[in-house]
Amino acid sequence: MMITRVFSGIQPTGTLHIGNYFGAVRNWAAMQHDLECIICIVDYHAITIDVDPKTLRQASLNMAMDLIASGIDPEKTILFVQSDVPEHTELAWILGCVTSFGDLSRMTQFKDKSSREAFISSGLFTYPVLQAADILLYLADGVPVGEDQVQHLELSRRIARRFNSRFGETFPEPEPVVGKKGGRIMSLSDPTAKMSKSSGEAHYVGVMEAETSIRKKVRSAVTDMGLESGDAMSPGVANLFEILELSTEATGEADLVDTLRADFAAGTLMYSKLKDTVFEQLMEILRPIQQKRAKLEASGEVLELLRFGAEKAQTIAQDTIVQVRSVVGLGTANP
Repeated sequence: MMITRVFSGIQPTGTLHIGNYFGAVRNWAAMQHDLECIICIVDYHAITIDVDPKTLRQASLNMAMDLIASGIDPEKTILFVQSDVPEHTELAWILGCVTSFGDLSRMTQFKDKSSREAFISSGLFTYPVLQAADILLYLADGVPVGEDQVQHLELSRRIARRFNSRFGETFPEPEPVVGKKGGRIMSLSDPTAKMSKSSGEAHYVGVMEAETSIRKKVRSAVTDMGLESGDAMSPGVANLFEILELSTEATGEADLVDTLRADFAAGTLMYSKLKDTVFEQLMEILRPIQQKRAKLEASGEVLELLRFGAEKAQTIAQDTIVQVRSVVGLGTANP
């Protein structure tokens, strides 16, 4: 199947970090030139755990500005906030009625997240259905995914298959879209763990983080002791090279990677030099993004851009809901 429309969702809570940027956002920005792209800031998903209502709306606006500054073009991509299109929750209820309890019970992310929460909401258990609704509402045939999202996408495919079997062909079964490398940037403090906001500030580098703070984090990144000649790289050193390679793809300084790898192979690489080079190349990427973000915030235009995106998203969503209600037998209006 040829993929023509892709859907991606991102939670508004927390900080956009370089793992998000290289692993997802950069790929989304590249896709928007060739595919119909829909990006949703999933604030309904954010409330499955305790979130301060006073900060949630601003967090959605902040995430929108971060995405636009990072290359998402609202003229090419439909960018909107999930709760501005209520058809998401209507479809989630309908799809929940064709989703088995057993399927939801097997979701590994629920087991992981529920083990860390004192109060386990039913929303935390059923949010994979809402995630399926997010995708299927737009009849998306492709979803950019990382390896930790494959199980959820497979559930979306099963839900679509079950709905189609029961009510007739309605939804495409969305295919995974694998982007460029960059989905496995690890924590600078613990290079055996994936970079994550939930692990604490020391474990991620924010895209909008102050330059002095980024320099400090990169320079204190865990590597190993001493020089290694011909040995396999430690996880920390390999992670720094990964960040450097991703950065130099955009800066055009790929020769730096070759030179430093040769130094490592010869046993002459000084980690201080590697870290300084990583910092310099990374900031070549992040400085323009941060500057664009500051201008966008000062302009105050993000609300209008999100309204524009929500209107376009709802046009598609309403058409889908009309069709779904008709085949399911809901409502009193004639199909």
